[in-house]
Amino acid sequence: MQTLVLVGSANFTYTWCHLARRPFFTLSVRHRPKLKFSTSSDKACRSYNDEECDEDFLPWLEQKACTKISSVLSIGKSAHGRALYASKPIQAGDCILRVPYSVQLAPDNLPPEICSLFGDEVSSVSKVALLLLHEQKMGQKSEWAPYIRRLPQPFEMHNTIFWSDDELEMIRQSVIYQETIKQRNHIEKQFMAIKPATDQFPQCFEDVSLKDFAYAHALVTSRAWESSRGVSMIPFADFLNHDGTSEACLMSHEGKQLSEVIAERDYSPGDQVLISYGKFSNSSLVLDFGFTVPYNIYDQAQVELNIPQHYHLFQMKLELLQRFKAPAIKDVNEFSSSEKLFTIKEVKFASKKGRGIPQSFRAFARVLCSNAQELSDLESGAAQSDGRLARSPLKNKSREIEAHELILSKITEQINEYDACIKSLGPSTSQNLVRKHALRRQMAHDLLTGELRVLKSASAWLKKYCATLLEG
Repeated sequence: MQTLVLVGSANFTYTWCHLARRPFFTLSVRHRPKLKFSTSSDKACRSYNDEECDEDFLPWLEQKACTKISSVLSIGKSAHGRALYASKPIQAGDCILRVPYSVQLAPDNLPPEICSLFGDEVSSVSKVALLLLHEQKMGQKSEWAPYIRRLPQPFEMHNTIFWSDDELEMIRQSVIYQETIKQRNHIEKQFMAIKPATDQFPQCFEDVSLKDFAYAHALVTSRAWESSRGVSMIPFADFLNHDGTSEACLMSHEGKQLSEVIAERDYSPGDQVLISYGKFSNSSLVLDFGFTVPYNIYDQAQVELNIPQHYHLFQMKLELLQRFKAPAIKDVNEFSSSEKLFTIKEVKFASKKGRGIPQSFRAFARVLCSNAQELSDLESGAAQSDGRLARSPLKNKSREIEAHELILSKITEQINEYDACIKSLGPSTSQNLVRKHALRRQMAHDLLTGELRVLKSASAWLKKYCATLLEG
C-alpha cells in the first residue's frame, strides 16, 4: 500500500494489476484534492494536432460518451509517440479529464457466449486483448475504429518480448532476461487457453495467430488500468505519458462510474501533461511498457546467493533456513525475493544502515558463515523473539565481516559482468534495423547502467561497513 500526499478530504484504495500494472485509485471525494508535485514540462517535443484527423478523436469520444471528456487537453506527438498537451492554462487541482466507464474497454465488453468458453486460467488481460483483436478484425465497422487505429503498431512496440535473440543478449545479465522468457511462455499459455473461443467463433477471430495475440496482450499490459471492472483500456487517458517524479495519477470515481485525472501542477498552453504509471524500475518499464528512463531513481538489481553443498554444516544450515523461512518479500511494483534471490535498491549513505540491502540478505549470509554454536544461538534468538533469523550482527566480529564480504564478493562478481556487458554494446551494422536496434540498445544501456549503479552503491556501503568493523 502506498500513500499520496494530498490536501483535502479524500479516501483512496490503491490496487495493482498483476500484468497491466498501472495503479488505479478508487476515489470517494467531498472536496477536490490538491496534489503536491515535482515534474517538468515538455515544450521541446510540442507538436500537437499535427497527426491527420487526431483533432477529430476527442469529439468522436465525447459523442460516444454523451459527455465532455476534456476542455483543456489536445492530442499531439512527442518523442514517445502520441501525447496530451495543455490547450489552455491549467492550474494545480483542476480536473483535466473525465472518461466514463461506458467508453472503456473491459472484460465485460466481450459477449457472454465467448466468455463462457474460458476457464479460470484466462486472465482479464487476455480477455481485453481478445476484445481488441475482435475490434481490429472488424476494421471500419467497429464502433471503436477511431481508437483502435490510433493504438501503436507492432513495429512501434519495444517491450522486451518483441526483442530478437541478439537484442535480448544485450541484457542477459539483468533479471529481466529471464522475466521476458517467462512472459513469452505466459502469453503462449494464455493463447492456448483462449483457442476454444477463437476456434468456435472464426467469424470474429479469423486467422488470429500467437503473434497477433502477443501484440494485443502487450497493448493491454502497456496501456490498461486496473478498475472495478477488471483491466480497462481507457481511450484518450492512455495517451498520457509517464513521469516517474509525478504524483498525478488516474483515479476512478465508483459513485459516478468514471475515471479522472487531477492536475498536480500548473501547465501553460503547449506543455505536455504527464502522470505517473507507478514507481517502476527500468526492468518493469522495458518489460511491460517498452521504454526506459535514463536515470531512474526506482532502479534495482537482483543478486543470487546459494548454500554450496560443500559448505561446513550444509544440512544444518539448510534446515535452519527452511524452518525460519520468511514469507517471500514482494515490493510494491516489482519481483519477489526468496531465500536465494534478493532485490537490492540504491543504498543511500545518509542512513548509515545500508537501507536498500535487504535484512533477509544479510541474515542469509550470517547463517552461511556461522559455526554450530552460533547457529544454535541464532535459532534460540529467533524462537524467543519475532521469528526472524539472524537479523542482528553476529557477536563474533570476524564472522560478521566474513558474512558481509561474502555478499560483497557476489556483488563484485556481478559488477564485473555488468561492466563487460555494457562495454559490449555496439552500434547496429544493419542499415534496415539501425533506428529500431539503436533505440533498444539505448534501453539496454539505461537498464544495465541503472542496475550497475545500484550494485555499486551496495558495494561501496559493504566495504565501508566491513572497514568500520575492522577499525572498531
